Amino acid sequence: MSPLLNTPVTITDKIFVELRQQIVNGEIVAGAKLSEVELAQKNTVSRAVIREAINRLTACHLVERKANIGARVVTLTAVGLQELYQVREALEGMAARLAAHHMQDDELAELRTLLDNHQQQVQKDENYYQAAGDDDFHYHIILGSHNQHLITMLLDGIYHLSRMYRVQFGMSGPRVKQAFDEHKQIVQAIINRDPELAELLMRRHIVGTKNSVNSERLDNIPKT
Repeated sequence: MSPLLNTPVTITDKIFVELRQQIVNGEIVAGAKLSEVELAQKNTVSRAVIREAINRLTACHLVERKANIGARVVTLTAVGLQELYQVREALEGMAARLAAHHMQDDELAELRTLLDNHQQQVQKDENYYQAAGDDDFHYHIILGSHNQHLITMLLDGIYHLSRMYRVQFGMSGPRVKQAFDEHKQIVQAIINRDPELAELLMRRHIVGTKNSVNSERLDNIPKT
């Protein structure tokens, strides 16, 4: 089952999704220790449920376990940001290239509708927050690659860690409209079935987003 799950099925699913959202949003702060006992009491569930949820959070790189310390939320660092975006640039560039080959007409129609909705949001409040999953541009491009190994590496691997950086150290000011315009250009390249251009534009977009975080919020990320 994918860690992107947004519709919980079991109590463990429910706890996992809630903890994941709290970590991504910063409600459970970076570096915080996760106590199975405290979380079990707070959520009125067994420690086994909490342990499984934490194991899932570890698998998607939001939590790390260390000897003699236990489970902690990952710490957001400048080095971590750099390494994460290097991986995103390569893998999401590949996803955009494959999407230009494989996205079906109905998928492209959904993507155009999504951008129409996002344009209204950008024009209305100069914000560009995208919820995880169906409302996220990058999520659609990744699925549009139709490459299951790539989808698993991104969505089951670094997707929510990437969102954690984006939500807590995300875009503001002129970068908001610029990022939206870049999304439109990427979609047009995919519609035109131009894989080379789609990959190039996605890579530039990822680098631009990373540089935006650097210029605006990097000083607030602890150095380790």
